[in-house]
Amino acid sequence: MSTPADMSHAMLIAILMHNGGSLDLPAGAFTSDALGGMDGAFHAVAMEPRADGTIRISVQPRPAGDDGGITRL
Repeated sequence: MSTPADMSHAMLIAILMHNGGSLDLPAGAFTSDALGGMDGAFHAVAMEPRADGTIRISVQPRPAGDDGGITRL
C-alpha cells in the first residue's frame, strides 16, 4: 500500500514530467505556511478525476495520522 509520502512524490513527478521534466517556481513557494499548517504537518494532495478526462490536483489540509486521507477510487 502506498504511503502519503509515496503518493505525494508520485504526483510531483507526474506534474514535472507533464511540464517537460522541470518547473520554475518562485522561492516563496516554499515558505513554511505554503508547505504546511500551524500544527507543523505538511499539507496533503487530493486527486479528483474530471469529466473531461483530466485530473485535478489540489492542496488539502492533511488529516491526522500516518495514513491520513488516503482513499482509493
